[in-house]
Amino acid sequence: MTTHQEQWDGDREVWSRVQAGDREAFAIVFDRYAGAVYGHVLRRMGDPHEAEDLTSAVFLTAWRRRTDVRFDRESALPWLLGTANRTVANSRRSLRRYRALAERVPLPPQVPDHADEVARQVDGQRDAAALRRSVERLPRHERDVVELCVWGGLDQQAAAVALGVALGTVKARMHRARKRLGGLLAEEGVRAPGGTLEESR
Repeated sequence: MTTHQEQWDGDREVWSRVQAGDREAFAIVFDRYAGAVYGHVLRRMGDPHEAEDLTSAVFLTAWRRRTDVRFDRESALPWLLGTANRTVANSRRSLRRYRALAERVPLPPQVPDHADEVARQVDGQRDAAALRRSVERLPRHERDVVELCVWGGLDQQAAAVALGVALGTVKARMHRARKRLGGLLAEEGVRAPGGTLEESR
């Protein structure tokens, strides 16, 4: 049974028990970060059901690779979000393979969904989709930085840990991404949301 003190132990201390196979300690890590991982994946994928599935996959990977975790200061979150980025990328590759197959084997036409049409009329969702599309058009190394710092809420030092690169590299990638995203969003006819492209810490 988890004690009150265990809930406040630092990530390194809790994770030392996770590495030894302690499932209750892993539940503490899940409770701390599942919401952040889910939100990060949802912003990338745009589908709540996919985000739930991929969040589960992230934590399954975290359990299997529990001896590989790297910390930013006392936090395991950057490593988890880095794992989330790789999980999303793998999912997208699988989806592309499925779509290529579907083009060769035509599927029955789908009946239009009225709810989908209503959703497309909501400006906020349209702008969010345009932002996702624009971020997806960035070079992979710049996209990873934007997703971790802007959507994942990490500072640049934590993003450097998550990506396994130097802090200066993250700063340079963010600077280039900010410039590129401004143009991509303009092509979509969407203004960058306030603060979205500001320099992160």
